[in-house]
Amino acid sequence: MKKITVLTITFLSFLAAFTGACTSGSAPANTGANRAANTANGGTANTAPPKTEDETPALVKAAFPDAQSFTTQHKDVPKDTITEIERDTGGKVPNTDHHSYLAFSTAGGKRTQIGAATIVKAGGKDALIVYENKGGSPTIKEVRVEGISQDFLKQFAGKDHDDIFSVGNDIKLSGGVDEATAKALAEAIRIDSMTMQSLYGSAHAH
Repeated sequence: MKKITVLTITFLSFLAAFTGACTSGSAPANTGANRAANTANGGTANTAPPKTEDETPALVKAAFPDAQSFTTQHKDVPKDTITEIERDTGGKVPNTDHHSYLAFSTAGGKRTQIGAATIVKAGGKDALIVYENKGGSPTIKEVRVEGISQDFLKQFAGKDHDDIFSVGNDIKLSGGVDEATAKALAEAIRIDSMTMQSLYGSAHAH
């Protein structure tokens, strides 16, 4: 059974500015009153702190097996950016609240961001996109979608917001993917790529 396809978007250095703001919140202090209550109830004074909620989808965690923690980013997409993206793509920006997931490793005793991903919906499927940073531009590293051949999906690797994602031109029909599905995926991926550039990429003259 094929894994859920993931459109994977790994961006590293251009998200470094967010690392400080994305550290996990510390657990509430175990006050003296709490310690007394715990002891009275037969517990120990040094009880474990409550776990913080982890809203990272399983699709994202599967894409970063070496990550020890994840942080979810919520960014509002400006109205003028939405207008520009929709004009250039002919599609619709799905949500003004854009979500991305940052993956962190604690190898060597230092918390380091090792990647980031987004999930988009297209043709009734969830697509996981992993980005990497190339010259200040979030560039697609990998895309996975359940039931879609990697022969088709690998064509998105290396593309960024400047690419057209045109089915029949830079994106070829392959791996048994029908044209309607291919166009839906290409449009959703391009919209997300342009959104990522607007939120996290370096400014462009064009």
